[in-house]
Amino acid sequence: MTISWPRAGFLLGSALLSIAVGAVTLAAPAAPEVTYQAFKIGSYSALALKDGSLQEPNDGKSFVVGQPTAEVAAALESGGAPGDHFEFSIQPLLVHAGSRVLLFDAGAGSNFGEIAGKLPEALAAAGENPVNVTDIFISHAHGDHIGGLVTPAGTLAFPNATIHMSAPEWTWLSGMSAETAKNVGIPRVTELVATIRTKVVPFEPGADLLPGVVKAVPIKGHTPGHSAYRIGSDPHTLLVFGDALHSSIVSVQKPSWKIAFDTDPQTGAASRTALVAKVAATGQRLYSEHFPFPGVGKIVKHKTGYVWVPESLN
Repeated sequence: MTISWPRAGFLLGSALLSIAVGAVTLAAPAAPEVTYQAFKIGSYSALALKDGSLQEPNDGKSFVVGQPTAEVAAALESGGAPGDHFEFSIQPLLVHAGSRVLLFDAGAGSNFGEIAGKLPEALAAAGENPVNVTDIFISHAHGDHIGGLVTPAGTLAFPNATIHMSAPEWTWLSGMSAETAKNVGIPRVTELVATIRTKVVPFEPGADLLPGVVKAVPIKGHTPGHSAYRIGSDPHTLLVFGDALHSSIVSVQKPSWKIAFDTDPQTGAASRTALVAKVAATGQRLYSEHFPFPGVGKIVKHKTGYVWVPESLN
């Protein structure tokens, strides 16, 4: 199953509020968008970084597949969201761990146009310099997660960083056909692979990459080598779960529903169902790159199912 990225339904930004005063219409300036949020992982300093936002219609083929759209709409509306579409944030994570500066995924870069690719601006707003990033951990090779590895000019966006990617995922990306690349949101895959090749260090799924700091956690089904990452050590850990879950409502409350984004929808659904049950049972603190910004929270058991409970960071 393939996905066409980007879609015409993607949206980003907000409209100005017009206020009529007699014959004069005044435009109230929109509040500035929050582009980063600081928080802690034990002794580590972390930043949720807003790269953009996207939408998919609830049409039975763009995201959830195999379920009546009315049932999907009801699930969305029960969670306080519109029933006609899905809303996904895009937010890489930056972590200062001792002398290392760690980035988890790199956003969309120029792959999706103006709706995303705001990671450089978010880093600047937070006072972070891309040259200081030492390690980048890639969950998987979709355009909204790896596009930001390169600049619009085609150079390395993080020139001093080692790029960690599971060996199956790197094999898939480096041998990806132009058609597959287009379907997963990477319009210039040959140029991307050539630019990052010398920086990529493949690892075996589940590897302890930085002992006591970052451990890979394979979650199968989304792509051939999709990997989550557990950051920190007990009792202060955070699991960055990549695209194991996308929607803070549907993916959590209906994890067995299949989605179009998964390379193997059946395995993806089984992995999602197991992950939701496990993190709810253990109380694992989570970071989502697609749930509402800033994406930090937990999944908890609720009545007959599960719900996402965002963490208050302010």
